[in-house]
Amino acid sequence: MRRRHVWAILALAALGAGAMTLGHDMRWRTASPALDPEAVLGTGTANGYARADRLHTFRFPRDFGPHRAFKTEWWYFTGNLDSTHRRRFGYELTLFRFSLRPHAVQSPSRWSTNQVYVAHFAVTDPADKRFHFFQQGARAAIGLAGAQAAPFRVWVYNWGVRASAGTGWPWHLHADAKGVSVNLDLTPLMAPVLQGNNGLSRKGPAPGNASYYYSIPRMDTRGTLSVNGRTFSVTGLSWMDREWSTSALAPSEAGWDWFGLQLSDGSDLMFYRLRRKNGTTDPFSQGSLVNRQGKVTRLTATDVRVQVLGSWHSPRGGTYPARWRLFIKPEHLTLEVTPILADQELNVGVRYWEGAVDVQGYRAGHPIGGEGYVELTGYAPTSLAQSSRR
Repeated sequence: MRRRHVWAILALAALGAGAMTLGHDMRWRTASPALDPEAVLGTGTANGYARADRLHTFRFPRDFGPHRAFKTEWWYFTGNLDSTHRRRFGYELTLFRFSLRPHAVQSPSRWSTNQVYVAHFAVTDPADKRFHFFQQGARAAIGLAGAQAAPFRVWVYNWGVRASAGTGWPWHLHADAKGVSVNLDLTPLMAPVLQGNNGLSRKGPAPGNASYYYSIPRMDTRGTLSVNGRTFSVTGLSWMDREWSTSALAPSEAGWDWFGLQLSDGSDLMFYRLRRKNGTTDPFSQGSLVNRQGKVTRLTATDVRVQVLGSWHSPRGGTYPARWRLFIKPEHLTLEVTPILADQELNVGVRYWEGAVDVQGYRAGHPIGGEGYVELTGYAPTSLAQSSRR
């Protein structure tokens, strides 16, 4: 699943609905109206859109680009970076596309569009104990925002990712706001990993209640990061997730815990635990473990047990898990996952926790380490009336 489906739709729908009436500068700084989640996510909203209800033949670079027949999709980048000054950072840049209606707007106006884009940008700076987060959005008109496959590019104003030459590598990622910026070159160290059943990631029992989902768990990352008036040369690893869909989570689900972990033995773990409203794990929870040679082991809900070891109370309200122990039974793998900073909560119209983590543990009795990212949704009160930038 990569994840964020409910909260992305709520945020995009709330902000995007105003996109057809707001002025030309679409960097939202005003309050957004509250929306009924059932009205946004109900089955009626799927009419006229394509559904993820069968296997998809993935082709690249085509599937790097947009899939406008579906209601929503995202390009998701997270990474852990080290500077030449021995200073650690985490970063996130997520770009969402959201369709306001299933058919193109018939109008001679260059401003007319049925597509809205939103981007979230965050930098974790544990040395200064600061978490910087920002949001901006725009309608897909007159070049303000958009996506294309060849040459690859996805952008919201000046934030985005693009191929350096045609469809080739590296991709260049850029975002900046209020003195915080990243300028990074990303080169994959492995082929895309198709999640779920050959890229069809089911998240519920209803037909079409699924997404198309692939990841590139390891991307060599080099460039610069600026914060608090200082610019650092950085290197590290990034993780890319791509997902497009029309459906939402099942009504019984309250949220999810998503783990994307790059381990020191060259393997990569993705697992998302869908949480039911009664506190149990949904059987559609799933993931994958990719070894150094690229072999993919699929993980089901019964293959992974997530034990919460601590909690963090947000000053904005709500309590999140803050440390975990993961038991991956088929691999004899036990991992303890710890945030590098407690407060990595984004308050961008909807609230969720997305943060850099450290990993320590054992595989078959041998020590193993790593780094990664965790996302947590459904733990904080939903609020769509928050300012969009910090």
